[in-house]
Amino acid sequence: MMTFTRRYRFSASHRLHSRELSDSENARVYGKCNNPFGHGHDYVLAVSVAGPVDERTGLIVSVAALDDFIKRHILPLFANRNINLDVPQFENLAATTENVALVIADLIQEYWPEEFGATPASVSMVHIQETGRNGFEVLLGAAGHKSQVRAGMESVTVHG
Repeated sequence: MMTFTRRYRFSASHRLHSRELSDSENARVYGKCNNPFGHGHDYVLAVSVAGPVDERTGLIVSVAALDDFIKRHILPLFANRNINLDVPQFENLAATTENVALVIADLIQEYWPEEFGATPASVSMVHIQETGRNGFEVLLGAAGHKSQVRAGMESVTVHG
């Protein structure tokens, strides 16, 4: 068993704000990141795939196939977007980077079986680096264990 990690860069903006909190609570909890006009980051998404090395190819998973997968299913939703306004999953979900990591992990797991189901490889970790000091990761277990963001709710649960 081996793990392969691939990184993807994208820029996006967001505003840290919860509809569950009053304006004064949002200002207290999120500080300057609650600016009504939002702010941006140059994010780095790292996706780790674990599995055996294929004897024929010498790979855990095709790098080109993984790149194509992320470019089709993840980056169009987030790259050069306002996460609060442009990403449907954040209609009622605070656009924290913790939640961005969970949403991306859910999307990857949702689409993974249809593209990589024939391989024994699975996503083991999704990491989002927001700043030089802030990074968030979702650790994914064996098949069937997944993170889950419940649409329409401010709370996030991780099953696994």
